[in-house]
Amino acid sequence: MTGTGRGADTGAGRDRFPYALLGTWGLTRLVLLLFVFRVFVFPGPDVTSDVSVIYQGWYDVLRTGTFPLSDVTWQYPPAAALAMLSPALLPFLGYASAFFVLAFLADLAVLALLQYAGLRPGKTLRGAWVWVIGVPLLGPTVYSRYDIFVTAVAVAALLAGVRRPRVLGALAGFGALLKVWPVLLLVGAARGGGRRAWAAAAVTAGALCAVFAVTMPGAFAFLTYQRDRGTEVESLGSLVFHVARRFGWPGQVLLNYGSVEFLGPYVGVVSGAALFLTAVALGWVLLWRLSAQRFPAHALAEAAFVAVLLFTVTSRVISPQYLVWLVGLAAVCLCFRGTRMTKAALLVLAASLVTVLEFPVWFTHVVMGDDLGIALILLRNGLLVAAAVTAGRELWRGTVSPPAPTVPNQASRTTESLASS
Repeated sequence: MTGTGRGADTGAGRDRFPYALLGTWGLTRLVLLLFVFRVFVFPGPDVTSDVSVIYQGWYDVLRTGTFPLSDVTWQYPPAAALAMLSPALLPFLGYASAFFVLAFLADLAVLALLQYAGLRPGKTLRGAWVWVIGVPLLGPTVYSRYDIFVTAVAVAALLAGVRRPRVLGALAGFGALLKVWPVLLLVGAARGGGRRAWAAAAVTAGALCAVFAVTMPGAFAFLTYQRDRGTEVESLGSLVFHVARRFGWPGQVLLNYGSVEFLGPYVGVVSGAALFLTAVALGWVLLWRLSAQRFPAHALAEAAFVAVLLFTVTSRVISPQYLVWLVGLAAVCLCFRGTRMTKAALLVLAASLVTVLEFPVWFTHVVMGDDLGIALILLRNGLLVAAAVTAGRELWRGTVSPPAPTVPNQASRTTESLASS
């Protein structure tokens, strides 16, 4: 990745067509399509059933002009309805097939954005390579969840936001109504542009909320359903119960609110601790924002990457598709030559590889909580925690800590001496 990035910074590099990048993307995405269309069967449970059963069921309800009020698994902001209804754009295909094609096109759009950005002066193609490599590491789950649509919006927002804060704000506001987390894209907006970005986000989100509230009943029922969730078996807090089961903890592992969660004694305590850690993490982000002294162009993407990492590792739920967000944000960071997020991005890629092993390949072991299942959760979440700590430390060093003093070399000292004499 590094060699490609250096070449992209030269005139010759920009004129050279990125055959390797596009060829790798095409080959890996063909394999993903073969998996989601069930030409090949991916190991583990069928990840495409969420589209063909759950999403299509929501689609049938949403077409009637209301949100699925009686379905507690609907836990998304109102604009998520647009993602569920989007297969109607391809009426000549069945619902699931249309969804997979649109997910593929969203993937292609992200690649196009990252490649365009990477070929500009001062940028590199390392970010595009992170996306090309990271997405297939997660397996067919990527094309079987609408998170790739949200990630495409987030990538567009960050790449536009350096020069156009209002575009950043509008896209972040829209993204927040798709899946909440894109509001964190705004934390690194520089002070002058930040006000414009936040204003644009508020206007966009407010207008869309008003439209949904007036036209479709139940637009905000998701808030109650999210509040009542427990501790999901793949989250950081789940390790408490995976281990406690070895010592006779009497709780259960059940499908609850659309995910496999722990239910029983002390689950509320662990879930509350996760919410507390999320509040602490957001407090750190606020402290960073108030302390930051330097806002280079890449700080916008880096701050978003750190904030979403912290939000992810402290969440009561760490679903496999959450890694799509992190891969996309890491890719934007690595478009910039001056980024300090390379180590954190590599940790996210490693976590993505472990993620596809814990879901879907060996998900039964995770649910059972045997040695393999616990090892996978410990390793995946450990990599994410390491990525969050590494990224947060580098963000602080790059924007808050005073820059290291430069020591002039011998030639510089000789030149200064001659000039003074």
